[in-house]
Amino acid sequence: MLRVREAYRMMMDKNDFSKENLLRAADEVYFIPEGTPLNIQLLKFQRNKQRIGLIVDEYGDIQGLITLEDILEEIVGEFTTSISPTLAEEITPQADGSLIIEGSANIRDLNKSLNWVLPTDGPRTLNGLILEHLEDIPDSQLSIEVSGYQMEIIEVADNMIKTVRILPNQLQKTG
Repeated sequence: MLRVREAYRMMMDKNDFSKENLLRAADEVYFIPEGTPLNIQLLKFQRNKQRIGLIVDEYGDIQGLITLEDILEEIVGEFTTSISPTLAEEITPQADGSLIIEGSANIRDLNKSLNWVLPTDGPRTLNGLILEHLEDIPDSQLSIEVSGYQMEIIEVADNMIKTVRILPNQLQKTG
């Protein structure tokens, strides 16, 4: 694996940019068997002084990528490198009873605050939940139903759902 910063530095220094130097700067790929428990992989990352690895299945096919940060976030929770908005800042109530919600809103927080039952066994954000449901990046103004909640995609930008309008359950059942 080659770090982008190192490759960029080499590109800027024309004398240093060659196939041989790129190969020399690249780290050997660290492979991790699929199904390795997180606590074991954390110890292996520490022992081998690794921070990133490719997950392979029993056939040697790459299934994904995992980082030390991924494991730590799974154990201790999300790390924030910037001030993240509070849920109150991500939800805007509308006069018709619907809610405009940012795609980055955490599903568990939505469920807890609004007494909803959106699925929590997959993606963590509303954006991720809708993308997983559709298996595609939608256009704006698309209306869908996810787990009994009527949703309208309002804004999509940078391959992400930025804002969604959700009708409350009471309105959905009567309207």
